[in-house]
Amino acid sequence: MRTTLNRVLLALTGLILLALGLAVLIGGLDLQRRWGFTMPHWWPFTGPKDVLLTAHDRTRYRAHGWWWPVVIAALGVLMLGGLWWLLAQARTRRLRQIRVDSGDGQGALLRGRALEQVLTSEAEAYEGVEWAGALLTGKRGTPEARMVLGLAPHATPDEVLTGLDTAVLARARTSAGLDRLPAEARLRAVRHRASRVN
Repeated sequence: MRTTLNRVLLALTGLILLALGLAVLIGGLDLQRRWGFTMPHWWPFTGPKDVLLTAHDRTRYRAHGWWWPVVIAALGVLMLGGLWWLLAQARTRRLRQIRVDSGDGQGALLRGRALEQVLTSEAEAYEGVEWAGALLTGKRGTPEARMVLGLAPHATPDEVLTGLDTAVLARARTSAGLDRLPAEARLRAVRHRASRVN
C-alpha cells in the first residue's frame, strides 16, 4: 500500500513539475514565435517577458481579511501532509504477533520478535554467515520474512541461500505451523583484513 502511494505521489509530482518546466521553457525561449505555433489562451507564458503571476494577481487579495488565514491554512495542510508522508516512510510494518494453529480450534499467538530472534540466531549459526538480521512483515496468518545476511569471505551465496531455505526457514515454518513463509534475503559481504603470508 505504502509503495503504491509513493509511486502515485511521485508520478503526480513529476507530471506537475514536467508541465511547469515545459511551460517555462516554451515561454522563456519564445518557441511560439520561433517555430510558428500558438498556445491556448489560458497558457501562462507566451513570451520571454511573461511571468506566472502579474503584480495585480499577486496583490489583488491582500486587502481582504480572509486572504492570510487561507494562505497560512493551505501551507499548514501542505506541511502536515508532508510530515505525515515522511513519518510513513520511517514506520516499519513489523509484525507483532503470528497466529499459530494449535489444533484445538482456538489457535495461539506467537510473538513476532521471538521468531525474528530465532531466525537471526539460526542464520548466524549457519556456515558462511557472520551476522544476520530478520524482520517479520505481513499479516498474522501470512507472515513474510526479510533477512539481511553478512557473508564470510569464504561463503558461497548460492549455498547460503539454499541452506537458509532448507534449514533455517523450513524449521521456522514447521515450528510456527505455517504452510509457507516467503522470505527476501539481502546478502552483504563482510569486510575483513587481508591475511599476510610469511
